[in-house]
Amino acid sequence: MRQVSARSAACIGLLMLSILGTGCASSLYGWQVRTNSTPVSPSFSPASLEQYPVALFPAVTLAALRGNEVGLAHYLGQILSKIRSSWKIVSEAETVTRINRQGLAAEYTRMRADYDQSNILDRNSLRRIASAIGVRYVFQLRLAALTQTMTDRWKIPAFDVRMSQTRSSIVRLSLQLWDVETGELVWASLAETNMANEAVSQDPVYLEDIARVTLGSMMADFVNQKTASTYTPVNKFLNDLVEEAMPREKPEQEKIIEPDKKVE
Repeated sequence: MRQVSARSAACIGLLMLSILGTGCASSLYGWQVRTNSTPVSPSFSPASLEQYPVALFPAVTLAALRGNEVGLAHYLGQILSKIRSSWKIVSEAETVTRINRQGLAAEYTRMRADYDQSNILDRNSLRRIASAIGVRYVFQLRLAALTQTMTDRWKIPAFDVRMSQTRSSIVRLSLQLWDVETGELVWASLAETNMANEAVSQDPVYLEDIARVTLGSMMADFVNQKTASTYTPVNKFLNDLVEEAMPREKPEQEKIIEPDKKVE
């Protein structure tokens, strides 16, 4: 009887695993973003970004999180190209290339180190570096926190079979827009995102996915001049930012995004 019961339980477990594996081949994320943004400075008009170039500085972060900030400014550039294609954006890669080409790498490193401590971009260094890049404004990102967890949801201990696992990530990002001529912080935003999925596969919640929806939410505040918001997958545009990052078996035709359409 024990052998029959064991075999039966194993068969049931394998059957459930098969069903779950079929139904969850591509896991769906659940996520929520809460933002808190400042009003845009009275001296600044968002239309200025169509007249004057804006550079994307590489993100900074705490020593314990170093390495995780790589690529964040690149994702921001992709999002900006969808939200406002008319803005004059200098990519992260082009920004650091121009800085190095003008022999300002050491000064930029010092300014970046000072910013890491003070949260202020020194006006004099900023003007020299921005002049070398050829921009009037800069976006500065900071990765403030990142946690990733995995929790077993359905498991058969007797057979050491994991039926499903919840994977979640929490990220906190800050984003600032600086006027390099005046040294003024013209806009700032802080966002915290919780993203989770439940699946049988070994895939985690990727940092790129949670970063894209977080940055998209912050820029939605900027474009729509909001100071506090909560975003969820109900917002199709933001949810599409996550789905676009997921690899597909077959290429699909890209959707055309109206460049001047507000993100609601």
